[in-house]
Amino acid sequence: MSVPNVVVHRDADMLAKAVAARVITRLVDAQSAKGSASLVLTGGTVGIATLAEIAASPARDAVDWRNLDIWWGDERFLPSGDAERNETGARKALLDHVDVDPARVHVMRGPDAGMTAEESADAYAEELRRAARPEDHGPAPSFDVLLLGMGPDAHVASLFPEMPALYDTRPVVAVHGSPKPPPTRISLTLPVIQAAREVWVVAAGADKAGAVRLALSDSGPVQVPAAGARGRQRTLFLLDRGSAAKIPASLGRISSP
Repeated sequence: MSVPNVVVHRDADMLAKAVAARVITRLVDAQSAKGSASLVLTGGTVGIATLAEIAASPARDAVDWRNLDIWWGDERFLPSGDAERNETGARKALLDHVDVDPARVHVMRGPDAGMTAEESADAYAEELRRAARPEDHGPAPSFDVLLLGMGPDAHVASLFPEMPALYDTRPVVAVHGSPKPPPTRISLTLPVIQAAREVWVVAAGADKAGAVRLALSDSGPVQVPAAGARGRQRTLFLLDRGSAAKIPASLGRISSP
């Protein structure tokens, strides 16, 4: 796994704009190299703001949206179209505004699909397996960019501290009893997250500062899930000044104006 690099921006608005620019550049580079690209989306305030900034950017047209596979790191187990679903926010902010191939938008299904949470997780795992190539060496694609938000408790995706999902080696799991509503969710697991080429943890706000510090320390991922958010080739912690406030100076963070 890669060692995290830290980039700090002035505030949450600047952070969303900067992450959007990074996403566009990375997707264009990946498509130039191999014809297609894969992106894992996250929800949350900054995650959705980033997608809105991508949609607003003139540079978005440099991405070949028809040759992009879009996945999610986690989803609330709610019916399609529910305002609390990450998918709903992503569609409103970005996907409804670009020419994506519907067959390449890989949605975690909700109860309206006639599935239990376990069946939805199994179905997503099968979709990942079908998309994986021999060079991925695993049960899921090695994603070009996997975006993750982070909570004040240092959770990423729907992997919460000390919960059973952190021990699970399956690609996708159903999460019950989430400390953050709704209680039932679907989530990628750490092995799939760590198989991504690049993992970008995006966090804003002073309430995240303690969690960021722990995630960049030697903490274990069972206690601090974000400490396990590492990509194979590159890991970025993309932060605003509030969330970066407790990072040790020895990390040598990069600050924007």
